Amino acid sequence: MVATLIAPAVLLADWPQFLGPTRDGVVPGASPSPWPDSGPASAWKVDVGRGFSGPVVAGGKVLLHHRRGGEEILEAFDVVSGKSSWRSAQPTAYEDDFGFDDGPRGTPCVAHGNVHAFGAEGRLSCVSLADGSMRWSRALGRELAADKGFFGFACSPLVVSNLVVVQVGGRDGAGVVAVDASTGKTAWTATSDEAGYASPVTASIEGKLRIVILNRAGVRVLDPADGRVVASVPFRSRQHASVNAATPLASAEGVLVTASYDTGAAWLRWADGGGLADGWRQADALSAHISTPVRKGGLVFGFHGRQEQGSELRCIRLSDGSVAWSSPRIGVGSVLLQGDRLLVLVESGELLLADATGPGWKVLARAQVLGSGVRAAPAVDQSALYARDKARLVALRLDTPK
Repeated sequence: MVATLIAPAVLLADWPQFLGPTRDGVVPGASPSPWPDSGPASAWKVDVGRGFSGPVVAGGKVLLHHRRGGEEILEAFDVVSGKSSWRSAQPTAYEDDFGFDDGPRGTPCVAHGNVHAFGAEGRLSCVSLADGSMRWSRALGRELAADKGFFGFACSPLVVSNLVVVQVGGRDGAGVVAVDASTGKTAWTATSDEAGYASPVTASIEGKLRIVILNRAGVRVLDPADGRVVASVPFRSRQHASVNAATPLASAEGVLVTASYDTGAAWLRWADGGGLADGWRQADALSAHISTPVRKGGLVFGFHGRQEQGSELRCIRLSDGSVAWSSPRIGVGSVLLQGDRLLVLVESGELLLADATGPGWKVLARAQVLGSGVRAAPAVDQSALYARDKARLVALRLDTPK
């Protein structure tokens, strides 16, 4: 491993889970300033192993789940220097049936001083944030006789109070599993659906906290107390060889879901009693293949189209699914919202800063920051953006007005 230190960074805010503090791709703070033509300054970079798992930031550490040889490694890097603080390894024999990357897919979640990670074989583990010591580990995929699907287990864990929730797709009603965060013991299981590749989120409806999941069959709304399904809406591609991968955008108003393979998007409004009713469905509104869109008021920004066909970034109106604007085809990627600007990391390794207020696609700055094959979602605190490709994890300075 090589760590290159350029300048110290200041930790101002954590990014403790997939899609950030509010699990919706929204970065707290003011809009970032455009960087110079040379690109954003690099704070540090390190060599890492394989995987599509994104970094998270907590307690002065940048955490990454990656694979080297026959091990999945949860590793902590110092947020200032990039030096490795600790490593916690688990054996893995996962092989991708399509010859793609064989590393972890899900992004870790940090809560209550612990780090929870879900590997490509379906192993859920918990280690101490302070030193990486193992708290507990369970091979849920094997225990529950779950099918690995097309591309292995990919759920990013969600911590709700004292529970860790993941999609497993296990048999006998174990499609979704909640375990005690302290002990790893099963608290409840729910649904008999196959797992999707989207991750669970929460929403508060009529004063009640709910877990919202998009699995292979559709949207399921669960009571976190016992896993009871309180609402269910079918939503999936008409093709068998397909995935539901974009995580739902859930709010007090409703749930937006989107998928590729000629599926499109649906806006589901909350009904009396916590149920869901169709607001609109549009096959050509926003068809997200891999990444989750972001919302700013009544607008939604996300990648539209299949990864192998060259996606475009698109803005749709939440009110009716109509398209406000579309960019040229730039490939798939991840999109975050910070203030009035979009941070867009494309599969080619290019980072773009774009306007999120105007009537069209307007790029304010761009730079090649990584190699090709970028699939992992980045993390952002108020001093840097952390992103990885197939071989490197980098920390890039983002300037914001003081």
